[in-house]
Amino acid sequence: MRLIALGAALAVGCAAACAAQAQDSAKEIQRYRQMIAEGSPAELFELEGEALWKKAQGPKNVSLEKCDLGRGAGVLKGAYARLPRYFKDADRVMDLETRLLYCMTTLQGRSREEATKRVFGTADQPSEMESLSAYIAAQSRGTKLDPGISHPKEKESYELGRALYFHRAGAWDFSCASCHGEEGKRIRMQDLPVLYKPASARPIIATWPAYRVSTSQFVTLQWRMNDCYRQMRTPEPNFGSETTVALIHFLTATAKGETYKGPGSKR
Repeated sequence: MRLIALGAALAVGCAAACAAQAQDSAKEIQRYRQMIAEGSPAELFELEGEALWKKAQGPKNVSLEKCDLGRGAGVLKGAYARLPRYFKDADRVMDLETRLLYCMTTLQGRSREEATKRVFGTADQPSEMESLSAYIAAQSRGTKLDPGISHPKEKESYELGRALYFHRAGAWDFSCASCHGEEGKRIRMQDLPVLYKPASARPIIATWPAYRVSTSQFVTLQWRMNDCYRQMRTPEPNFGSETTVALIHFLTATAKGETYKGPGSKR
């Protein structure tokens, strides 16, 4: 009996110690996040993005200032918070980067090949798309996320994104839900939120695009989708593909109503 009682006491003590350690770890992770959020260099990318928005480029030698992001030609205030959505002129649902690519080809006369030659940058050399995304997203700070979900093609995009989130594929038989489908999962100091649940999706999506401290890069949601597919050992999707836009649409619609606070900072 004594041995049983001792074993039970040890088990209770171990459980209490593990719980306390988990709480301490959670506090340290939160403190780390607060530290990296202070003094984020995202503003530097915003400034570069503003210059690129106003810079005349391409065969037509014009800027992107007449690009319609959904609120009228050249209107940036609150535009990012309302994406993805359906655009009649392109007859498809677009996120920010897909729409920027459309404007680069139609307004500036640039080829898709040239405009997408370097969509993901490095710490030493950010890409044009990343800097533009930083600038434009910043114009939606304080605006509630409100992606399009009423047009038939918006509904199709949302449903496709939801299906893709749970679809297992690749050599490792992974899906988005393999990492982001259960509560309490973590990789190192990074929690893995359950992104199909609004309570988890809202604070995450409301801070993308973001500056990534571990790589000294500014990264976008198109990059995030592409890199997730790479990590799942599946073929990386084309930039601005129906697949990546649908996933972004699903996640943003799940976070609908959250006040946009980005560009943010990530580990």
